[in-house]
Amino acid sequence: MTRALRTRPRRNLSLAEDAAGATAEPARPHNELWDRPGYLVRRLHQIHVAMFLEECSEDNITPIQYGLLSILASRPAMDQITLATELGIDRTNVADVLSRLEKRGLVARGHDDTDYRVRLAALTGKGRALVMRNNQAMKRAQTRLLAPLPEASREAFVRLLRDLVDANDGHSRAPTKQRAG
Repeated sequence: MTRALRTRPRRNLSLAEDAAGATAEPARPHNELWDRPGYLVRRLHQIHVAMFLEECSEDNITPIQYGLLSILASRPAMDQITLATELGIDRTNVADVLSRLEKRGLVARGHDDTDYRVRLAALTGKGRALVMRNNQAMKRAQTRLLAPLPEASREAFVRLLRDLVDANDGHSRAPTKQRAG
């Protein structure tokens, strides 16, 4: 059995009509992907990354890098395995991210005095300044992401996301520590 493809008739638009139509709300695709939570979560992540990069474009920082710097901003020094766990990324990936941040002078790395195998990372003054400088930009990206929801629903949406992440964390290739409370 074959399914007929749903298509809309095409018409040629002038540039003025095309520009005017750009402000109209785009039609939502009519396919089963829009009923799949995994697809929607991935798309929402892509949208958030784009918003974050727009807001923080001045410092050329990614959400993962900013998250890592934010964790280090709240602690004097941390080992790479704990950082990876806190951020929810693979240990190998955290080493790569730290290497790039170290080259930019945003973090300093060294070995633990008691166990040379343990690599520690700490925020530099330049890194702390970047975190502080981009804090409002990061918050704007979060606000923009949630803005289409009614204000009363935003907190509930974040709580539901947190519940889903917490309940499914063990299925991740890079599980995080369970949060208290």
